[in-house]
Amino acid sequence: MAQSNSSFPVKLYIYDLSRGMARQLSPAMLGRQLDGIWHTGVVVHGKEFFFGGPGINHCPPSGTILGDPDSVVELGSTEVNEDLFMEYLDSLAESTYSGDRYNVFEHNCNTFSNDVAQFLTGRKIPSYITDLPSEILSTPFGQALRPLLDSMAINPGGNNITGQR
Repeated sequence: MAQSNSSFPVKLYIYDLSRGMARQLSPAMLGRQLDGIWHTGVVVHGKEFFFGGPGINHCPPSGTILGDPDSVVELGSTEVNEDLFMEYLDSLAESTYSGDRYNVFEHNCNTFSNDVAQFLTGRKIPSYITDLPSEILSTPFGQALRPLLDSMAINPGGNNITGQR
């Protein structure tokens, strides 16, 4: 168990799920420039934690099928030790972030990363990430795609914290 006076670095790993395609196609499709379709994970205690279709997952940093992140944001540090953090995640996995609660626009990896970042550091993740769903849905094309996208669940891999796969 970690010392209660220890401090642990907290990072946000940011991945573009479109692999650059959003930057190229968004002006024609949405009428506005999007730099990416963002997936995020919070890295702390030597693991990357994220939320997807199966629920809360973890893996070694950069250990998903997405590979290395497109960018990393240093969120600061936390005094929350690993045991307490895992208890927090277990409680989230049983309620707010169970797999059946996933929604690509309203309750996704980025809302999870934002909540976890605030719990650990008191800081939010960048707004260009959390504002992306409303940006897309504010366009006619985004509204047309919503029924299809609402049925999707993103799963970049990793191990479910509840032991499920």
